[in-house]
Amino acid sequence: MKQRADYETEALKLSKAVDIAIEAFRKFPPYNWDEKTFLHVITNYHERKDFALNPEPRYKKIASLRYLIEEVFTRFQECSGEYVEYFWKEIKNQNLDYVREDKLTKVLKRGKINNKIEYEYVIDIIVPAEQENRITNEEAKLLSEMIGAFENKKKK
Repeated sequence: MKQRADYETEALKLSKAVDIAIEAFRKFPPYNWDEKTFLHVITNYHERKDFALNPEPRYKKIASLRYLIEEVFTRFQECSGEYVEYFWKEIKNQNLDYVREDKLTKVLKRGKINNKIEYEYVIDIIVPAEQENRITNEEAKLLSEMIGAFENKKKK
């Protein structure tokens, strides 16, 4: 039986993943980042780490931590390049039990958006995924329909 995760353990694990992400960006900066973008992303990752390790009491919940995990991992789940491969290799080397997955494909196969985290993810990734030809025009239309269906379900 899997043990229930406690906040401190998961926050420490996430902080290690953030350190790996920052190291990956430093060693293999994405080719299209200028200095301003690089500094912005690094600052953002440091902030996520700080939020995880020093949350306001009302946010010291595994559910809140899941949002931070999603923010930290989205780029590494959906992009490619040396920094992504380095990140996942180091995650494995440090025995952090995060899993690389293609969430967009999962949503497309399922045919619906299940929750707010998936909804926000699809909103964030649909345009870049289409621009980078990771999804077809038909898949983008399908995702747009799923976004609409999720929004309508929430209004009711």
